[in-house]
Amino acid sequence: MNHPWHTKAACQGLAPEIFYPPTDDEADAAEAKAVCGVCTVREPCLEFALTVREKDGIWGGATERERRRLIRQRRRTA
Repeated sequence: MNHPWHTKAACQGLAPEIFYPPTDDEADAAEAKAVCGVCTVREPCLEFALTVREKDGIWGGATERERRRLIRQRRRTA
């Protein structure tokens, strides 16, 4: 990944498995969400995932289901 914000991400150097839990369940996503919760680039990370319609993993503190919901909400308000 070659995004200016990526080098500042709190997930740098952590095991990728943390951000790709086996299910979209809140309990499985908790560890990744905790990392994202203190990340200074959470918003650009989430916007990237929404823009490219990332299907897998936790991005910007949001699961795939949560990202789909955000996209639907944005469509309604546009």
